[in-house]
Amino acid sequence: MEIIYLLYIFLFVSAFLTLSVINGFVHQNKTTSITVSKQHLSLIIAARDEEKNIGFLIDSIENQKYPRENCEIIIVDDNSSDKTSEIISSRIKGKINYFLIEASGKKYSGKKGALQVGIENSKNDFIVITDADCKPESGWLSKISCAFENGYDFVFGVAPIRSGSLFVEKLSAFENLRNTFLSISAVGLNIPYSAAARSFAFRKSSFDKVGGYSNTTETLSGDDDLLLREAVKHKMKIGTVLESDAFVFSDPPKTFTEYFRQKKRHLQTSFHYLLKQKLFLGFWHLINLISLFSILLMFWNPFFALPFITKLVMDFFIVITNQNTLGHSFKFYEIIYLQIAFEVFIVINFFNSFFGKVEWK
Repeated sequence: MEIIYLLYIFLFVSAFLTLSVINGFVHQNKTTSITVSKQHLSLIIAARDEEKNIGFLIDSIENQKYPRENCEIIIVDDNSSDKTSEIISSRIKGKINYFLIEASGKKYSGKKGALQVGIENSKNDFIVITDADCKPESGWLSKISCAFENGYDFVFGVAPIRSGSLFVEKLSAFENLRNTFLSISAVGLNIPYSAAARSFAFRKSSFDKVGGYSNTTETLSGDDDLLLREAVKHKMKIGTVLESDAFVFSDPPKTFTEYFRQKKRHLQTSFHYLLKQKLFLGFWHLINLISLFSILLMFWNPFFALPFITKLVMDFFIVITNQNTLGHSFKFYEIIYLQIAFEVFIVINFFNSFFGKVEWK
């Protein structure tokens, strides 16, 4: 019985951390300016073999409600083997403040090297980054700009993954929702650890102060998370943008091969987090996993079903009441089985991350 009581205490602590997410929603939305900002931005996109996606991104940029004269768009083609470069050249011809750069002679490997090329060629003091396969909502740049007016050095937004019809698509979208809860909560608890590269921005002066990407070369990936790690080490001010008109959407992986490759890339980056970030994540996931798998001890004592049931009810309530706030819409029954699958795949992905190398593309 003492073990069950201890589980309940940990569950309540877990619930407190989760509720801090909800408080973070309110706090962040209040601190974001409602005026249209006029900051001069440099939007940088690294693209490799994105001929199927880059046109949709350019359309989304064209639909931004932001003064075009106050934003330059730099697309860095990172040695694409398809028609990415040709499509970009055709689509931006005659457009104001669009630039296509080839990522030749990169200083760093992977995507961060292409981003570095774009940053070095930018002329504005505020850098905004997204991926070539994304579709930002029309207010994205305005809300990012407003966040800088509130004094933030680094800013990241909500980047929902669309939920498709396949199980792997739904799992990816649900993981995105749960991880967004946690990453925003971490900001509220002053332990930020992860930012979606699909909606990430920083002051160029702050980027230079942390040494740029020079201190993030432990792994090929992690251009966002490890840069955020350096910002935490330098005690910089980190904020979030949560308004729905600033969401940056992307499509889910279509196969488990693609899914596992993405998760491996992210988890291998997490090995290089700060100790306090690892402890925060370790505590969170450990309590959730123990609560979930406590049901396996029912044969020994039926009361071990209580932590399992409590966790499912708590998670269901949190998801159902907040999912729309973060650009998701799961059905009742989907939340139940996806929550269980989410915890199981945490274990699978953790062990899978120890095998194989990570590639940029």
